[in-house]
Amino acid sequence: MVRSMTGFGRSQSSTNGRDITVEIKSVNHRYFDCSVRLPRIYSFLEEFIKTRVQERVSRGKIEIYISVDTSKEKTPVSVTVNEAVLASYLDAAKQISDRFGLQNDILVSRAMSFSDVLDVQKAEEDEEELKKDILEVLDLALDEYMAMCQREGKRLVDDITYRIDLIRSLVDKIEERSPKCVEEYRAKLEVRMQEVLANTMIDPQRILTEAAIFADKTAVTEEIVRLRSHLNQLSTMLSGGGAIGRKVDFLVQEFNREANTIGSKGNDLEIAQLVVDLKAEIEKIREQIQNIE
Repeated sequence: MVRSMTGFGRSQSSTNGRDITVEIKSVNHRYFDCSVRLPRIYSFLEEFIKTRVQERVSRGKIEIYISVDTSKEKTPVSVTVNEAVLASYLDAAKQISDRFGLQNDILVSRAMSFSDVLDVQKAEEDEEELKKDILEVLDLALDEYMAMCQREGKRLVDDITYRIDLIRSLVDKIEERSPKCVEEYRAKLEVRMQEVLANTMIDPQRILTEAAIFADKTAVTEEIVRLRSHLNQLSTMLSGGGAIGRKVDFLVQEFNREANTIGSKGNDLEIAQLVVDLKAEIEKIREQIQNIE
């Protein structure tokens, strides 16, 4: 299935005392460009996250936001007393009491509030468990993101298919009009030659020769055949799905090349107008495919 490079996905889960939230959003880009924003202490997971995303996404500018709330986490902590620091505080208090005759009223609760007296250490997190939890939430967000990209991709395919049909119709009209141009040129040439030569007998072979030269210069049969082939190839790519964005981009460049050649050869007002309409539809397809992965 064809996917758009524009999408959004979000997932949230509470596991092992952590509230984990993952948001993914993306826009079109020529290559795979993924940036991850997550708490600094979890930065070691950045490459794992990018690798996980690239397993499912081949192209686009992707931004991933991850937040981890550990307020519910029941990780064991250890509290120790820095006896040297506390002793220094108590000695200082005794000196103040002795020097100025003040009551030494330090209580345990007050002593515990002194800076650096208590050393609180949190047990190290299980990095593998953390990695597993975050990647699981990431996968859920990716599922939602991919579903949106596929929905957007289907809309792109529907629009491009519609425009392929319009282009085929315009090509049919150009093909139908092209031989008539030669006939009209031959008739006009005969009239002009009669006006110039007046009573002189006109050589029919000369008119046929000139008309043949004109027909050869203005023939667009090869361009029409190639353009139809490109249209069929595009339809096949769209129905096949997958990451086709770059291939389709190159193919549409060929559309423009054939359309420009037809326009330069046409030498006819009606064909010129049809080519303008043709190029307008090609440009609309080109704009749409910029969003295809």
